Amino acid sequence: MSNVNIRRVVENIRSGTTVYTPLVETIVNAIQAIDAAAVIGGKVDIVVERSKQTELGGVIPDVESFIISDNGIGFTNEHRDSFDTLYTDLKLPQGGKGFGRFTCLKYFSDLLVESTFVSAEGYQRRTFKMGKDTEIIVNEKIEAAAEPKGETGSKVTLSRVKENRFHDKQLATIARSVVERLLPYFIDEEHACPKIMIAEADGSDRIVLNDFVDNELAALIKEIPLSSNTFTLETTNGDSAFTVRLFKIYSSRNQRSKISLVADRREVTDTSAHNYIPEFIDEFYEQAAAGDETKDRNFIVKAYVFGPYLDANVSLERGGFEFQKDSDMLHGISQADIERRAAEIMKDALGETITARQEKKRKHVEEYVENEAPWHRTIVEDIDLSSMPYNPTPEEIETVFQKEKYSQEVAIRKEVAHILAGTGTESLTEGVAGILERISKTSRNDLVHYIAMRRSVLDIFERGLEFQEDGTYSSEGTVHDIIFPRKGDSQKTSFAEHNLWIVDERLNFTNFVSSDIPLKGGNTDRPDLLVFDKRVVFRGDNEASNPITIFEFKKPQRDDFVNPSSKEDPVEQIVRYVNKIRDGKYKTPRGRDIIVAENTPFYGYVVCDITAKVETWLEREKNFTPMPDRRGWYQWFANIKLYVEVLSWDKILKDAAMRNKVFFHTLGIDLLD
Repeated sequence: MSNVNIRRVVENIRSGTTVYTPLVETIVNAIQAIDAAAVIGGKVDIVVERSKQTELGGVIPDVESFIISDNGIGFTNEHRDSFDTLYTDLKLPQGGKGFGRFTCLKYFSDLLVESTFVSAEGYQRRTFKMGKDTEIIVNEKIEAAAEPKGETGSKVTLSRVKENRFHDKQLATIARSVVERLLPYFIDEEHACPKIMIAEADGSDRIVLNDFVDNELAALIKEIPLSSNTFTLETTNGDSAFTVRLFKIYSSRNQRSKISLVADRREVTDTSAHNYIPEFIDEFYEQAAAGDETKDRNFIVKAYVFGPYLDANVSLERGGFEFQKDSDMLHGISQADIERRAAEIMKDALGETITARQEKKRKHVEEYVENEAPWHRTIVEDIDLSSMPYNPTPEEIETVFQKEKYSQEVAIRKEVAHILAGTGTESLTEGVAGILERISKTSRNDLVHYIAMRRSVLDIFERGLEFQEDGTYSSEGTVHDIIFPRKGDSQKTSFAEHNLWIVDERLNFTNFVSSDIPLKGGNTDRPDLLVFDKRVVFRGDNEASNPITIFEFKKPQRDDFVNPSSKEDPVEQIVRYVNKIRDGKYKTPRGRDIIVAENTPFYGYVVCDITAKVETWLEREKNFTPMPDRRGWYQWFANIKLYVEVLSWDKILKDAAMRNKVFFHTLGIDLLD
């Protein structure tokens, strides 16, 4: 008689088990029962019972129950008492934990046992049900076996799968999953595995699981010979040896190659091999040899890892191990340590196939750098691609490159600090050349990135000047934002966020920029851009000697501003702004007066399309002088120290491209004509 809080025991079963766990556990018990009886011609029959609910559209009904039968020793009194004992040690030599039957109640509603065994009274039949309260065995009946045939054995029913559901439906899929979990039994040269079969409840579609390995023509699992399949890891209690056996698994249902850790000839965990070697993420392809009856087919690779360390540390539920997955100070070896070494053996076994995939990945990365990110050319050879996904996205490639760049910068800073900490000049002399070369390398990387971004900006800018789908042109706001965001100023918009260089390289660095913001707040006049700048250092403050630059942007192809009735004459607007600034009527965003002197220079830019109408207006009414290409016109207003240029959008784009052409050409990213 037992007294166990079975419900609590089942509730406390840790994660790591699956709905396959009780099925595998029951099959293993059947194999062990056959071994105990020393039966010649041992067999295990698995019957799949399905839901009686009719499925629409010919869909296969869900799996509801399993019946596992064997011709083993049966539930003798000794085995019965062991079943009734929590943490029994009857099967301890075989790695038994005395707990596996409790996982059955985690995933199935009932566990039923019918068994024929031999006792002093002869052949007897025992039936019982696994309890769910405090008694492990309930409803037990023992009687003389009717018409004894001289054969013992057991039939265990895992009845009515719980809400987790048995998601696999195809019999072949279930069979393959069981074989993969029990493969160590099928391949053990020192143990004859009994014949294991699975079939539908009516006996149809019978599959012999042993054929997955034994039948050469139909085999779905084939071992890969290894030249070296052992490794040793150091634990806190000394060295521990591990053995790896590698298999090709065909018809793998788009699975991934795995590393399985085995304890007591049962798969305990399986981890995707691409976590360690990214090239294992895709299936492999095997071409049939000439004269081979098999067809070309895909396969995955599965490594089974064996060792006393795994047997000794498997968890009670066989859903994991007592050691940690990633780092284990107590045991000295983690799951990841074991899997990482197994992955290296897998990589070596696949040899040229993995090497070809690695070369393909490197070529993909190099093409990305060449075509999309030339600023990474200086460090592409330094990148370790081993941890990068096999088919990396641009974002994943960038992540690896940015990490490498940061690592190099940190290393350089440490070396510089070390050199500067030296007491003499000898260490400085010895280290400075190498450090400067590395600093130059990282600086070139940033410069190339910046130049490539300029190329992209000009592409966008050019697109902004083209017809839209509705036949109209972009508004001045669109191209305005490309050059400098509207409603912003230099306090809100950093150097990296504007593209004033498109108009004038001198405007890259400014102290104050006001973009489409009233100079005095409210609804007062506002130029499109107002810039303080210093010609030499480009970082002038609000000083009288600093030039002030004013912009006016007009929508591409718009020329109505030249009409006599227009109130948007851009030249007059610029003159008006200059006069008001000179009269002290405007302040900076910080509320300070805009400081000007009698000789403070002003620059004005009007950017528009130079239509015939605009050209006539500039020449006849504004007295502007054309530039040689007639895409730009200029005028000097000596009385207010104002120089004004009227430039076409095309000229802005062409001149910006010309100024940067040598850089684009050097990087191999020339603008298209």
